This record gives sequence, C-alpha cells and structure tokens, in this order.
Amino acid sequence: MELDITVDRSDGECLVSVSGEIDVYTSPVLRERLIEAMDGGCETIIVLLDGVGFIDSSGLGVLVGALRRARERNGGLVLVCSREPILKVFRITGLDKVFPIVSTIDEAREL
Repeated sequence: MELDITVDRSDGECLVSVSGEIDVYTSPVLRERLIEAMDGGCETIIVLLDGVGFIDSSGLGVLVGALRRARERNGGLVLVCSREPILKVFRITGLDKVFPIVSTIDEAREL
C-alpha cells in the first residue's frame, strides 16, 4: 500500500496529514517530508495519523527522530490519532509517554 502525505503550512505550524501504511518501505518518504517541513520553517508539527492503517517500528523510528529534531530546534511535534489499533502500538511500545498524543487538531494547537 502507498503512503499519502500532505503538508499545510501556516505561521510556523505544519499540519502533516498521513494516510496509508507506514512501514519499512514508506517510512523514508515520511522522514523526508517531516525534515522538509522543519527545514521550511515549521516550529510546531502536528501529525495527523487517523488515516494510517498500520505502523511498524521503522515508522515509529521516523516519528521519534522527528520529535528529537523538533525539540533540538526548540519546536514541538504532536500526534493526532483516535484510531485504537494505532494508539495500541504507541501504548505497547511505551511511546505514548514520549509523544503528546491527542484526539483532535484543536487539542494539538492548545498544547
């Protein structure tokens, strides 16, 4: 399955909408788009994962790397997800304690 990524920029914030599967084959594309967003001046990155049906360890690694890069630049990265199968992956790996994960874009913007 392919990965579809759109990036909407607005005043130092990037809304990154992801749909499809994030795996070893597609995660390099996500990494590149997140790096482009940060290099393009996005301080806050909001990643929408509700369109994602599957994420593996390589996808999680990309998100961890992006969070680290964002924090190094005094920015932030917030995940928006309400899909239980994806949330379960974050809980099982303990990454729900690392990432701010919220249910809506509005909640993400309040952080």
